[in-house]
Amino acid sequence: MAATPRSVWRNPIHFAAFGFGSGAVPVAPGTFGTLMAVAIYLLLPSLSWTVYLLFLLVMFALGVWLCGRTAQDIGVHDHGGIVWDEFVGYWIAMFLAPPGWIWIVAGFVLFRLFDIIKPWPISWLDSHVEGGLGVMIDDVLAGIMACVCLQFGKYFFS
Repeated sequence: MAATPRSVWRNPIHFAAFGFGSGAVPVAPGTFGTLMAVAIYLLLPSLSWTVYLLFLLVMFALGVWLCGRTAQDIGVHDHGGIVWDEFVGYWIAMFLAPPGWIWIVAGFVLFRLFDIIKPWPISWLDSHVEGGLGVMIDDVLAGIMACVCLQFGKYFFS
């Protein structure tokens, strides 16, 4: 992974894109970014599904801009430390998830699994879509796949 640019600590846009500093960890920044996403998820108030969906759409749109701007500024398309996409991907995974630690951990594991393995079409999107959308889209799809798995788990185990 490329070194963390110093601008992360001076530029609020870069700081947000780097997951409020969680993406600056030199080893497994995506995992640490997702852990920060879990912490933020735990702080979210209980939201209706419609408000949560609106939250996801706003965070996605913000992420396309944040990630695109940061990538352009630092000159690296999808720097490993840009983890806002992990935030949104994890939050998508948790859409309509039941309450409880088992579901939070399952969402984390499933999201990280899909994000790391990148099964088709995630791998195709990851290599063919540019800009802020390109940074975000593979994690969005990984989050959707994890969400579907959680919903199956909810149906069969709840």
